Amino acid sequence: MRRIIVISVMAAAGMLLTGCPPTYPKCNNDDNCKDHNEVCVQGQCVECAGDQNCKAGFICQGNKCVPKGECTSDANCGPGQKCRDGKCSSECATDADCPGGRCRNNRCLAQGACTVDEDCGAVQGCQDGTCVSKTDACNYEPIHFEFDKSSLTSEAERQLSTLADCIKKARSRVTLEGHADERGTEEYNLQLSNRRAASVKKYLSDLGVTSGNLDTVGFGANRPASQGHNEAAWAANRRVEFNRK
Repeated sequence: MRRIIVISVMAAAGMLLTGCPPTYPKCNNDDNCKDHNEVCVQGQCVECAGDQNCKAGFICQGNKCVPKGECTSDANCGPGQKCRDGKCSSECATDADCPGGRCRNNRCLAQGACTVDEDCGAVQGCQDGTCVSKTDACNYEPIHFEFDKSSLTSEAERQLSTLADCIKKARSRVTLEGHADERGTEEYNLQLSNRRAASVKKYLSDLGVTSGNLDTVGFGANRPASQGHNEAAWAANRRVEFNRK
């Protein structure tokens, strides 16, 4: 009889140890949490362990299901935007949002860097991605020519003399793009535009610009700067433009 009592007590103890689930929110497995529509994570019942535990349109964050936002990281947003609280917003609003840099047009720029003149303030301009004094900025405005001429005017020579120093300092590659007005045949205008580009290259080379950094191309009358059909439009179209790389 005594042996039977001992066995019964041991069996009861075993049932207590194995049959009774932990008190919520503690758990051993997901079954302990299903009455609360939750899952077991590290011994605790929580709303979710991953996105698969959440309904459509929601994601799991901090073991809670929250509405899915526009983004989860900056990579989900467009250029110049950051992911904040699940929404894509401007990269910055003030300089304080850009440690070590500046906020310009809602984008963070390094000190002295720029994309347009407006990034640099009133007394500076943007030159090759850097803010420089407007008095030091290079003048890359097109060089213009007289009718049916490829020789440089005195005004063009003065402009190129200043520009040569800028190109030498920048050490950048520049394509000289020649153009002509609409008068004349296509073949003649193409040749004329090439001669104009070559004339600018020779002058810059004579001033010490590395010839290998200067490419030339002629477009004839195919890329007019002005769509007009009068003297003013023709004068604007007789030009060489500078395409920096």
